[in-house]
Amino acid sequence: MARLIGIGVGPGDPELITLKAARLLKEALVIAYPAPMQGEGLARSIVGDLIPAGRVEIPLRMEMSLDRDSANAAYDAGAVEIAKHLEEGRDVAVLCEGDPLLFGSFIYLMERLGDRFDVQVVPGISSPMASAAAALMPLAVQDEAVLLIPASRSEEELERLIAGTQTACLFKVGRHLDKIRRVLLRLNRLDKARYVERASQAHEQCLTLDQAIAKGGVYFAMVLVRS
Repeated sequence: MARLIGIGVGPGDPELITLKAARLLKEALVIAYPAPMQGEGLARSIVGDLIPAGRVEIPLRMEMSLDRDSANAAYDAGAVEIAKHLEEGRDVAVLCEGDPLLFGSFIYLMERLGDRFDVQVVPGISSPMASAAAALMPLAVQDEAVLLIPASRSEEELERLIAGTQTACLFKVGRHLDKIRRVLLRLNRLDKARYVERASQAHEQCLTLDQAIAKGGVYFAMVLVRS
C-alpha cells in the first residue's frame, strides 16, 4: 500500500536533513508541501536540490496569516489531490519545516488521511534545538524541565508557565515581543532570554530581547528563556 510520508526537513540548513529524509525524498514520486500564495515556501526551498526532476509536486497554497479558513481550505483540497495518488499506489512525501509532529502542517493532513492510508513520519531537527545551538544555550541538564509555549498565549498564562519551568521555548514570537518582555521583567529573567531568528539559515541572528524589539521580530523566530 502506498504511504503518506511526513518528512521533517529541519529548520533551514539543508545539511541538517537526515539521511533517511534525503533517501525518501529521492524515492517518492509525489512531493507535497505548504506554500504561500506566490513562491515555493521554506520547506520546499530547503530540499530543492534533493528533489529529482520529473516529480509531481503539490503545493498547498494558503495565506500565511492567522486565517484558519484559508489554511483549512488548502488542507482539504490538498488531501483530495494527495488521496488520488495514494489510491493509485504512489507514495506521497509531505515536506514539513522542523519536525512534522511539532506544530507541523503535516498534522492536518494526517488528520484528514491517516484513517485511510499508511502513514510514516521521519523526524526532523526542530527549531528549539537549532535555536539552542545558535545561542549556545543548554535546553536542560539533569532533572530540569523544558516547556514549549506558543507566544500567543495570554500574558497571565505566559507568566505562570515560564515561572514553573527551568527552560521555556517560546514559539511564534514575532508579534508578541513586548508582552514577553513584560513577563520576563516581572520574573527577573530578561537577562536569561535570547531571541533567535531564522536559526541555521543564512540570515540567522541571536539577540537579546531588547535588541530584537528594536529591530522588529519576524515569524521564523523564537525566544529561549533559562531560569
